[in-house]
Amino acid sequence: MTEVKSGDTVRIHYVGTLNDGTKFDSSEGRDPLEFTVGSGQIIPGLDSAIPGMTVGDKKTVNVPADEAYGQHDPRGMQTVPRAEIPDEIPLELGNQLQVSTPEGQTMIVTVAEVTDEAVVLDANHRLAGQDLNFDIELVSIG
Repeated sequence: MTEVKSGDTVRIHYVGTLNDGTKFDSSEGRDPLEFTVGSGQIIPGLDSAIPGMTVGDKKTVNVPADEAYGQHDPRGMQTVPRAEIPDEIPLELGNQLQVSTPEGQTMIVTVAEVTDEAVVLDANHRLAGQDLNFDIELVSIG
């Protein structure tokens, strides 16, 4: 059987969970995830687990935070005066908002704290600082 190597295009089904068992993502009910191994299209810790697999292989992979979305970076937290945010913007904790940086880039931030005076926005990936677990099945190569 053909084994996956770097540069191959593969398709996998997967279920991603946190260490407490909470499911954060899955390909269930969707097409398999397609990517080129070693190209940086997916998190490094999962990408490095694929070479050597053959079609039909299943495995469970634990990906430490440093090989997933990195550690939570306090520099990603931004306090914005409440008066600078339009009233129609929903500011419930956990809401994700799209904002523009001074350089004109668009990014997603999460509402982390709200007071009468200020809003704290978190630009870290929602899974930053988390170790991730994946149950994967290799569906196809090429």
